[in-house]
Amino acid sequence: MKIEIWSDIMCPFCYIGKRRLESALADFEYSDRVQIEWKSFLLNPDMVTDTSKSTVEYLSETKGWSMEQTQQMISQVEEMAKEEGLTYHMDKTVVANAKNAHRLLQLSKTLGKGDLMKERLLKAYFTEGANIDDTSALLKLALEVGLEKDRVLATLESNEFMDKVNRDIEESRQLGVRGVPFFVLDRKFGISGAQPKSMFDQNIQKAWEGFVMENPILQVAKNQEGTACDVDGNCD
Repeated sequence: MKIEIWSDIMCPFCYIGKRRLESALADFEYSDRVQIEWKSFLLNPDMVTDTSKSTVEYLSETKGWSMEQTQQMISQVEEMAKEEGLTYHMDKTVVANAKNAHRLLQLSKTLGKGDLMKERLLKAYFTEGANIDDTSALLKLALEVGLEKDRVLATLESNEFMDKVNRDIEESRQLGVRGVPFFVLDRKFGISGAQPKSMFDQNIQKAWEGFVMENPILQVAKNQEGTACDVDGNCD
């Protein structure tokens, strides 16, 4: 069974959703027969990298929120991450365009290291405050997961794999994806947002059993508890 996940590196709920999926798979009897594929999604493809300000400052400026409001929202997200065993330092996150990081992810997928690279990028961004648009920073992360230096540099110093990033984004539009994370289970079920573990449990089991839908349109599981970031830059 295959699970495809549309996700952006700068989406705080994507990391949380990753952990919840992993928790569900840990309890799934046939998890060793589940293939995970990470798909690219850019919440803000035109973002200009600016290391002079934090994401907290950026959100305050672009959303028109006070710093107090922004800090309150950030604290809620950090607490949610903590419940999944993650440590977020949102005040250290760097305003950075994610295209190069996604190209690196695409390269990693071809080498069988997509999941390792996705995890490393998310941790680097949310926990370590790394600039995911910086070639030296991305090279360091790539070497840590076992990629070859020359191959990584050849990718980062060109426009290689941008076509695959764009292809993933176009495919997400065809599926009607408006926010991330978005999980597609064996092309039978869609899960929108960082849903509770129980939602993953139920849908993984249904997909595994080969549940036949009467409606050919992708059935999307979404409730008020599922948090996500949408294409308009809203995270809730």
